[in-house]
Amino acid sequence: MTAPRLEMTGVRKSFGATHALRGVSFAVAPGEVHALVGENGAGKSTLMKVLSGAYQPDAGEVRLDGQPFQPRDPLHARRGGIAMIYQELNLAPHLSVEENILLGDEPAAFGWLNRARRRELARDVLAQLRHENIPLTAPVSSRTIAEQQVIEIARALLGQPKVIIMDEPTSSLTQVDTENLFGVIEQLRRRNVSIVYISHFLEECQRVCQRYTVLRDGESVGGGDMAGVGLDQIIRLMVGREIQDIYPRTPHALGEAILEFQALAGAAKPRSVSLKLRRGEILGLAGLVGAGRTETVRAAFGLDQVAGGTIIVQGRERTQSTPSRRLSDGIGLLSENRKEEGLMLNLNLADNLTITRFGPVARLGFVHGRRQLVVAQGWMERLDVRAQGPAQPVGQLSGGNQQKIAIGRLLHHDASVLLLDEPTRGIDVGSKAQIYQLMGQLAAQGKAVLFVSSYLPELLGVCDTIGVMCRGVLSEVRPAGEWTEHSIISAAIGQGASGQSSPEA
Repeated sequence: MTAPRLEMTGVRKSFGATHALRGVSFAVAPGEVHALVGENGAGKSTLMKVLSGAYQPDAGEVRLDGQPFQPRDPLHARRGGIAMIYQELNLAPHLSVEENILLGDEPAAFGWLNRARRRELARDVLAQLRHENIPLTAPVSSRTIAEQQVIEIARALLGQPKVIIMDEPTSSLTQVDTENLFGVIEQLRRRNVSIVYISHFLEECQRVCQRYTVLRDGESVGGGDMAGVGLDQIIRLMVGREIQDIYPRTPHALGEAILEFQALAGAAKPRSVSLKLRRGEILGLAGLVGAGRTETVRAAFGLDQVAGGTIIVQGRERTQSTPSRRLSDGIGLLSENRKEEGLMLNLNLADNLTITRFGPVARLGFVHGRRQLVVAQGWMERLDVRAQGPAQPVGQLSGGNQQKIAIGRLLHHDASVLLLDEPTRGIDVGSKAQIYQLMGQLAAQGKAVLFVSSYLPELLGVCDTIGVMCRGVLSEVRPAGEWTEHSIISAAIGQGASGQSSPEA
């Protein structure tokens, strides 16, 4: 490898008794895309927060272009050439799209903001990502999670960064947007920009990265050239054990319809969705950003207004409803936005797990604290949640462990229908396999799963049936075996919803 652009040596960081980093070392060359991989809680995000100035290390050295580099804060790091795309979106929701993209780097002259130049810069960087359609003056809070992810990426591309840290950049992106991002990464690499690429999608890492480093329990446990290394080798380093089957299948039978949509329409989206979700079925929803997948499950759960069509729950018409009624009907929703909608970050794990169903942890109408902790501990063990204990605030957990808690709440509620919107977002490969297995077990118990995902391999790997949405309309739902990645993408962009495989697919 040529002389490193970035070099981190012996970096240590502790939070109380928790040792997040135990002397991590790695280096990135100019124009190199370097994969930093590991399970949730391995220390990846902590290490990058040290590099980006969000955390100060307890020990170790960082060098940038051969010179010592210790940023005081994120702004200092950014001005030094370090740009960060955070896994948990770091946007100002009340500000507009263009204001967020240029926040801290506003063009000005003689103390006056150059609004025309700001708009031009924002428009140009969104064009690089092929998202010129995102309205620059709209508040970020009005945009979808996927669009917010694009805005976060756009902000990092501004200026002349020497190193860009991409922490799960495609976790909310569709296949098409992911391809656009890969094109941008190649352009940056040709401009000699170094990229640290953190992702649980190891196939992506193989495709875009030249080298890799594996972290486990806060330590560097391996690395090298990406060319020639097998996924099984990387996974073995990540988890310290073999994972026999990434997409485990639990035998299950499909029963009668438990949830049905008839020409379901929302205020803006969806425009028309008709499907039958049966007991024991895992039904996948694919589609591009803005296709209406999230709006469909939100309408089904009573969060968004139903403007037309019919919702039938267990044979009864239940079109207009509320989330509390849906919970009573045995329907649970896992939001794609766990940070703002899926969890109460200031409460502990036990409260988050049991809050929609206190019956099993109550006595004489009052929550029994000890019983609540015991029940929560049981769910933590079943889902392999890595935490200090059920009394720990959920906001202190890694993103993947937070996601497990959000799923655990649905399981504790004993929902018969699970509406899962991007349930594996930010989840490591080992935890994904656990969640896929759990979905199969739930289906075997006769529960029904509506599974929204932008990651096509997992839809094809775990679903019984798949439907594709395009511009708010759901195509015909077909058995998963009748779809390929090629045919799903073709249907998603409106090039035919037949789902039939082309010879070259």
